[in-house]
Amino acid sequence: MNLKTKFLIIAATLLACIYGIVGIPWPISKIKENWNTNIKLGLDLKGGSQLVIQVQVQDAFKAEASATVDRIRDAISKKGIEFASMEVSEPKSIADAESIEILVKGVPATKGGDFRPAVTEAVGRTWDVTAINSTDYRFKVNRSESIRIRKDTVLQSVQTVQRKIDGLGLAEATVQQRGNEQEAEIMVQMPGVDDPARIKEIIGARSMLEWAELAEQRQFNTKEEALAAASANPGSRALPGSSRGGPGIYYLVKKTPVVTGRDLIDAQPQASDRPGQWDTSFVLTQDAARRFGDFTGANIGKRAAIILDDTVMSAPEIQGRINDSGRIMGAATQQEAADLALNLRAGAMPAGVVYLEERSVGPSLGADSIQHGITAGIVGIGAVVLVMLVYYKKSGINAVIALILNAIILLALLSYLGAVLTLPGIAGFILTIGMAVDSNVLIFERIREELRSGKGVVAAIHAGFGKAWWTIVDTHVTTVVSCAFLFAFGSPQVRGFAVTLVIGLLANVFTAVFVSKVIFDWEMSGKKQVESLSI
Repeated sequence: MNLKTKFLIIAATLLACIYGIVGIPWPISKIKENWNTNIKLGLDLKGGSQLVIQVQVQDAFKAEASATVDRIRDAISKKGIEFASMEVSEPKSIADAESIEILVKGVPATKGGDFRPAVTEAVGRTWDVTAINSTDYRFKVNRSESIRIRKDTVLQSVQTVQRKIDGLGLAEATVQQRGNEQEAEIMVQMPGVDDPARIKEIIGARSMLEWAELAEQRQFNTKEEALAAASANPGSRALPGSSRGGPGIYYLVKKTPVVTGRDLIDAQPQASDRPGQWDTSFVLTQDAARRFGDFTGANIGKRAAIILDDTVMSAPEIQGRINDSGRIMGAATQQEAADLALNLRAGAMPAGVVYLEERSVGPSLGADSIQHGITAGIVGIGAVVLVMLVYYKKSGINAVIALILNAIILLALLSYLGAVLTLPGIAGFILTIGMAVDSNVLIFERIREELRSGKGVVAAIHAGFGKAWWTIVDTHVTTVVSCAFLFAFGSPQVRGFAVTLVIGLLANVFTAVFVSKVIFDWEMSGKKQVESLSI
């Protein structure tokens, strides 16, 4: 590779870095306005809000138990097996979520041989079945499945919260699990957000949407009346109507919905036909549209329930076949309809949440942090530049150029990767400067040794870079491995430090070795014989 090609590579890298940091500032006078617009600042630098959320994992175990009860009931009814009662001993806290049990009592002793195979097939491998006595049985979640349920619940909660935050346009926010699955905690950091009240409301909303058939077309005026009707119809459930529909209204709804929120492709707010109100429209997947079309086509003239979080929002009459879309009516404001649409797109939370901590960081603290970080960086770089120029003379300029380019590449990669710059990240940035200088010192000292041994200048430069290469690789690899452990086991702040340091080290390999060597080659080019080197 000739010298011209190497310079083109460096120039292209520099232009790509500038674009990553400031975009395309035009005219050039706007560079100052656009500077750092593409670099995301963390909560400790920009200010904002931090929430610590605890996922109520026991809700997921309760939902699993409720579905299992239905499966057990169906399985034994098909076999003609009677029972006295079926109860769920619900956990009271996150810590004992796995202790949930299903107790089936009063199974005839003569039916025990039929009962075990039937329920074992119904519950699969999730529940262990043990006989308390000849008529009573206990179902308990086995160890491996309880670990899976807890882990999946926390992971799905993190993903759902992330989708909700992204839907609000908070691109710089970070959502991540804190601690282990047993603690079930999620930390949300939102730079620039001073009042997280609306965000808390959106995150806390489960927004489980269902379209279901009414088991009875009439309304019930009391809860007791609806529950009595539900007990007479095992495949149904009694649900309250929305407060907008009037107080004390209940509906009898079939347990198995026709479509749910998981079947949605999109949801958007739209102006209602009724003055002063807004609706939320939604679009279904192909498979759900087919099911929905078959259902509505077969039930024209009847009413169906639109259920949101176990509340019947409305029960409109089906006037014709509906295939792939529908509307939820009754939002008082556009924002209310938009928030509902956002929650439907993000999906329902698998469990409830409790807010353990809400902390706000003022922007003045962030400004102070940035100022102190910049001051420390400038002082550090200035001291390094001074030492390199005094000790290595003209060759020190080479190291300074490589150092500046290293800083530019680091900032650009942070921007391209969408990483958030935090105070620990600034610490990693400053440490990277030290690592970069260390690499140049290794190379320069090797060149000095080669010159003392009697080699010519050009040969000494080539030998110095060649012999220092493996030492640089060794130091960088060991540091990257250490950073990997910091990232795997450290807190979010420590992870920010590790990410910044690793990016800086990768940039340093390019600048300290490739760029620095190109500068030396350029200095040596065009000269017939070089007798000395300012180092």
